[in-house]
Amino acid sequence: MTVRVGVIGAGIMGADHANTLHRMVSGAEVSLIADIDPGRAQDVAGKIPGSRATGDALELIDDDAVDAVLIASHDSTHRELALAAVRAGKPVLCEKPLAPTLAECVEVVATELAAAARVPFISLGFMRRFDPGYVEMKQALGRGAIGTPLLTHSISRGVGSAPGATSESSVTGSAIHEFDVLPWLLDSSITEVSWHAPKPTAAAGGFQDPQLILLRTADGALSTVEVFLNARYGYDIRCEVVGESGTVALTEPAKMITHGHRARSVGYAAGWRPRFADAYRIELQAWIDAVGAGTRSPLASALDGLVANAVAEAVIASMHRSGTVVAVEVPTI
Repeated sequence: MTVRVGVIGAGIMGADHANTLHRMVSGAEVSLIADIDPGRAQDVAGKIPGSRATGDALELIDDDAVDAVLIASHDSTHRELALAAVRAGKPVLCEKPLAPTLAECVEVVATELAAAARVPFISLGFMRRFDPGYVEMKQALGRGAIGTPLLTHSISRGVGSAPGATSESSVTGSAIHEFDVLPWLLDSSITEVSWHAPKPTAAAGGFQDPQLILLRTADGALSTVEVFLNARYGYDIRCEVVGESGTVALTEPAKMITHGHRARSVGYAAGWRPRFADAYRIELQAWIDAVGAGTRSPLASALDGLVANAVAEAVIASMHRSGTVVAVEVPTI
């Protein structure tokens, strides 16, 4: 079965998803592109044979030529569009966050549950669950390769922050990936958090960067999360799990080593898309396979998105309380 996908958002992320679906994902056909800027939607659609463009995202969701919806528009639109897709009875892959606020996440999850569909409609784009390195680490932990995990250390560094970045958006836009992938790796939920920060880098231009977040999971393990959006030297993702009898850690996916000038070096990706290109491709293929077969998606769920938002809310509360330890409270639905 060919799954006809409507992509909402023709910016960097949406255009990248549309291109990946068209060129690299079997069983998928990009039938419609929507963007608040119709010209931008047309630019993307024009590069994909058979695809059309529209300036109306809700029109895309209701279009008979769309079997499934991919939401890659601005975060502020996610709630409305995810709800519309559920009400239209169409599977949807929503980029994180599920919604801008925890209360809105609750509304989306409750609406999906009320639909009582055989297979949940919403999948969430926490792509690190499909990164080959993270997958291999999870498999190693599952077979007890390092004994009981005690500590994890995660680092997320970028070349430069996006315009308008704030201390809070560093949490909701970047650290939130760790709030999903670390409980997934450890198979244990985050129960409490605290937020800490050194002197900010001058490159941040007015917000706190870097940040250090401590997370404690229900299994007793302690995790450190460093977020440094303006590290400048490259896009650098690291994760190490320390167990009772050893450690497992990601290695940068460099494909070339340079030897010269009495030095050995590897390059860093310039941003998240080249670093996680494989993860996005594998994630999209898994989603299309599930939609085509009518089976439950292996991606993160709407509830996973709500839980990650609950952790982010607790971290921001700690930020505004001078690093006080804050318990994570996940709303009951």
